[in-house]
Amino acid sequence: MRVFICVLLIVGFAAARTPREVLPRILHEDEFSVVGIEVRTSNAKEMAGNGVIGKQWQRFFQEGVLQKIPNKASGNIYAIYSDYVSDRNGEYSFTLGAKVLPGTTPPAGFVLKKVPTGSYAVVTTETGPSGKVVSQAWQRVWVMEDRHELGGARAYRTDFELYDQRASDPQNAQVDLYIGLK
Repeated sequence: MRVFICVLLIVGFAAARTPREVLPRILHEDEFSVVGIEVRTSNAKEMAGNGVIGKQWQRFFQEGVLQKIPNKASGNIYAIYSDYVSDRNGEYSFTLGAKVLPGTTPPAGFVLKKVPTGSYAVVTTETGPSGKVVSQAWQRVWVMEDRHELGGARAYRTDFELYDQRASDPQNAQVDLYIGLK
């Protein structure tokens, strides 16, 4: 009986511990283009309540932006972080759109962003409300960056989020964050 109780205590203790963060997988991505709508922001603005990312998502869906993008390579949505001034503390461009076929010209009011060839650390969110799980995943990225656990130094050139079929229900979504590495 003592052995059984000991085993139960050990199993209970192990289950109660916070699991070690899963390290990202490293993938090579070839260059591709995204057409979408773009704004400038910073993490400080986003965290202080002056953010534009939420408003950009709202505009994206209200104006039917995805349906207006020509030559889509898929129905996936891409959120691109690019044109960094410095690092996670500086301004950057945020683009919401879709991957398009080579040679696509963006319609008026849209931009074309090239995601460069390179190595990317891929961090997958938990499953839940998209705004919450994506925000939590970025917090994890910053901790992993500080601990040098991303698999390389961040390039601060281009990062992106991939919203595929796992994100079709925004209240029960899972998203991949691709963090560009040097």
